[in-house]
Amino acid sequence: MITVTFEKDGKWGLGVKTEKGILDVEAFLALEDAQSIPVSVTEVIQQGESGKQALSQLVSKALESERDVFPSEDSLTFGPCVPAPQKIICVGLNYKRHAEESKMAPPEAPLLFSKFNNTLTGHKVDVKLPEKSSQVDYEVELAIVIGKEAKNVTKEEALSYVYGYCNANDLSARDLQFKSSQWLLGKTCDGFSPIGPYLVTADEVGDPNNLRLRTIVNGEVRQDSNTSDMIFYCDEIVSYVSEHMTLYPGDLIFTGTPEGVILGLPEQERVWLKDGDEVTIEIEKLGTLTNTMRK
Repeated sequence: MITVTFEKDGKWGLGVKTEKGILDVEAFLALEDAQSIPVSVTEVIQQGESGKQALSQLVSKALESERDVFPSEDSLTFGPCVPAPQKIICVGLNYKRHAEESKMAPPEAPLLFSKFNNTLTGHKVDVKLPEKSSQVDYEVELAIVIGKEAKNVTKEEALSYVYGYCNANDLSARDLQFKSSQWLLGKTCDGFSPIGPYLVTADEVGDPNNLRLRTIVNGEVRQDSNTSDMIFYCDEIVSYVSEHMTLYPGDLIFTGTPEGVILGLPEQERVWLKDGDEVTIEIEKLGTLTNTMRK
């Protein structure tokens, strides 16, 4: 199942991607006698298999109907595909070739840091460049979305706790990031975590450790790699994080970025993101996420 979040009457609505377009779940429910149907991404995740099944049945019913409840994607204002996670956990320096271009030793354990909900934004939403930074960089990342409470889970069972996956751009203000040993400042500017447009359930993605991922800036491919180059794979990451904190449904884990970031270039070749730059993130099976930088 592929879901989206979009703006509807001043709040986030739930949509499901179908061959007819995006099913506006709330609009269809208003015309039908249906109960116990999740009406937000958060509810879908929290209800687990029962929520997905109920929503899948609703989609089938809507497709058989003649109701005009399938707006086109072009008509939607997208929100972050997971709008209200309790936690956003990020893994730094998690690709072999990215560690090499950064001239840093691969970590012996996942290097964790956090972001906050103020960073979340959606597909086709402009991202304001921070006034206090002149060195904003892109980072394509596979984001894991947790599906059920996880504490001290083993590597072997870890992926069974995953609801799905989405595109993420871990935008980073490098001059702020390296002002201290803590990366927080450079990672948590408003709008610095575009995610989406789709949240794709784990069954549709298959193996998350073998997905092509790319970053394209103004039509030029900057990053082109595969999640198979990760130092710590998705199952290892979920297990490791769960050993130290409880993960809850809807929590996001950004799994790191491959080589090709601006920071990895020789200093004289670095051209940081600027006003008007269009940044597109693509991950196999997860669609395309595009944002434009604005001053």
